[in-house]
Amino acid sequence: MLLSSPGTGNSLFWRSRTSPLAPPPSFKALCLPFSSSLPRANISRVSCSAETSSDVALAPAPDLIPWSEFARNVSGEWDGFGADFSRDGQPLELPESVVPEAYREWEVKVFDWQTQCPTLARPDEQTFYYKSIKLLPTVGCEADAATRYTIDQRSIELSALAFSYSVSGSYVAVWPLGNDQLELEHCLINPNDKESRVRIFHVVRLAESKMLLQSVKVFCELWDGPFRDGDQLGGCAIRSSGFASTPTTAASLVTGFWRVLLATTTFKASDSGCIQQVTGEKVIEILREEKDLLLLPKELWCSLQESKDGERVFSVGWLFEPGHAITSSCVFSTDSKLKEITMGRETARSDV
Repeated sequence: MLLSSPGTGNSLFWRSRTSPLAPPPSFKALCLPFSSSLPRANISRVSCSAETSSDVALAPAPDLIPWSEFARNVSGEWDGFGADFSRDGQPLELPESVVPEAYREWEVKVFDWQTQCPTLARPDEQTFYYKSIKLLPTVGCEADAATRYTIDQRSIELSALAFSYSVSGSYVAVWPLGNDQLELEHCLINPNDKESRVRIFHVVRLAESKMLLQSVKVFCELWDGPFRDGDQLGGCAIRSSGFASTPTTAASLVTGFWRVLLATTTFKASDSGCIQQVTGEKVIEILREEKDLLLLPKELWCSLQESKDGERVFSVGWLFEPGHAITSSCVFSTDSKLKEITMGRETARSDV
């Protein structure tokens, strides 16, 4: 069943008033440098066309300056926990075959995978790679018994349909799964703690002219040092804990009017595989309603909205502190082509 938002009209997900003016002083805390504080000449959008001039090797291309900053912030060993949720937001139990007998005997339900995600982006070239590793659940502190269950390796230059990034280390990637399925991966770095991030996946099935949400995957991760390609198992050294069965985000914390500093990348049909930095920040105001939300644990949420003309918007959000959130969205046209990816820093409006 396609989640939709009746009555949103052609404005899609934003009931907004864009403002060409600079934000007021009280809005200063919102200004995350999606495009960094580098001079505008150095943060132009990454081109998808190949550069053949031999002069390129003489000095770093201006477009690699923000990429190198992104690479520093995203690369490393990221450890944590991951869980799958239904399209209605219900946590899904792990397969019985991987659950330790002690849990089964006591009828303890297990929802969370212990995970590792060694990630590497090279600062001098636009390559990005990670391994998403699920470890078999253990009982107690059994670091030596930690065993890999699955390893999902991904590289944007080999398989991503689209990739947008912020210098903060946040990114959005569109991955093809085959069988008319896509995964929309939203990686959000905590603005208050660059060693904390979440990755939320929309698993989407393409059916004729529709895009149907199948499930949601969530990973909550902490940085555990420089990139080592996962050569050490985390075991009980992982500093976080399972979250799938913890309370979901209260709707009252994320609904209502919000002021958003929004950065965007746009895509054309010929842009498949493009790597683009989100740029062009502007301030808008939105109204978020509970009927549009799929509420998740850990102050997270996601949504899927559809306009009257058939465009679809897949969004995620993280309330990293009261009244402050970071969000990202993928906008698809009526024929299921990616049009736009956005990232936003949001502050709740208390004056409306």
